Amino acid sequence: MKTVNVVAAVIRKGDRILATQRGYGEFKDGWEFPGGKIEQGEQPEEALKREIQEELQAVIEIDDYLGSVEYDYPTFHLSMSCYMCSLVSDEVTLLEHESMKWLTADTIDSVAWLPADKPMTEKIKEILLG
Repeated sequence: MKTVNVVAAVIRKGDRILATQRGYGEFKDGWEFPGGKIEQGEQPEEALKREIQEELQAVIEIDDYLGSVEYDYPTFHLSMSCYMCSLVSDEVTLLEHESMKWLTADTIDSVAWLPADKPMTEKIKEILLG
């Protein structure tokens, strides 16, 4: 089975994190942490900053490595490295997503997360609750 290596940004602002709704592809309308594929020769942190610039027209600071999620979709294996991030400026423009929401520990389960993103929400809840 093919492995796809991706990075995801858990963008935090105070007690809230950013969730984005996919606007295209097989998983359209599912909610996810923004990010994308690591290109050949690229470091994960470089890929994450590039992807967030491309998807959200935003500049991020990478604050902490949260961990990886390994998930088997029907046609590929996803290896997703997740990072806690913060916005350098508050401006976010959705270029590839349908919608976005700022979620708290109480509302993080209110969206239909993509299967690979869901496991990370429990860890994030604990962080937000401090």
